Amino acid sequence: MSENTADPTEAPSRPEPELEDAFDRLVSEGRDRLARPLLPLVSTGFLGGLDVGTGVLAYLLVLHATGSHLLAGLAFSIGFVALLLARSELFTEDFLVPVTAVVAREGSVVSLLRLWAVTLAMNLVGGWVVTWLVVAALPDMNGTVVEAGAHYATMPIGVRSFCLAVLAGLVITLMTRMQHATESTGVRIVPAILFGALLAGGQLFHSVLDSLLVFAAIHADAPFGYLDWLPRLGWAVLGNLLGGVVLVTAVRLLRVPHRVAEAQREAD
Repeated sequence: MSENTADPTEAPSRPEPELEDAFDRLVSEGRDRLARPLLPLVSTGFLGGLDVGTGVLAYLLVLHATGSHLLAGLAFSIGFVALLLARSELFTEDFLVPVTAVVAREGSVVSLLRLWAVTLAMNLVGGWVVTWLVVAALPDMNGTVVEAGAHYATMPIGVRSFCLAVLAGLVITLMTRMQHATESTGVRIVPAILFGALLAGGQLFHSVLDSLLVFAAIHADAPFGYLDWLPRLGWAVLGNLLGGVVLVTAVRLLRVPHRVAEAQREAD
């Protein structure tokens, strides 16, 4: 190696303690998530679906009253605040934290795939239950519910919907990163509100949120069904992964290559 070429895995002459502390928190929490036993993992994912479902309830109530997706999106952020304070888990929140732990060799790819699969499945089950309750309890909103779900259930699978899915993954993973930059719960609530409103108000293509809106519409006798939803779920998951894992997580790990290298050496 040339004398003038710096080794990116060496500690910088001017370290950034905030970034390094955040990296350590991500690795520690990610290790715990990856090692979580099946029953707590199932319950945490199910509760995550219930919590996001409360946000969907707020979204539909405000959309029905105002017709404004932006105001409804702001109301939806209640669901993200619930996720944060109730310590439940959303599928797309499992991009930055556990992936960082896997990169640091504090967990395996198999355990990461297990975490993703179980969390996504249980988010959907919990959300299905909540949306059934919403439609059964508030039948006067059925027209609004069907309209909201139709936006996603009938969206063509193509470049536009994929870009919306990438943006959704980027937004949620950036929210997760901002929340892990501090240990203050009060400060963490701010990005939960802002990014929750951006996600829902901007009608981005999010695998869990949009699935819940489609479920609600199906419960309300929409002219589409689960076979319309399923391929769009897969399309949204792919876009969410690209936005969250590649555009945010991978690039941000490049800011602390020396800490990644240190963690890998310690794990070996």
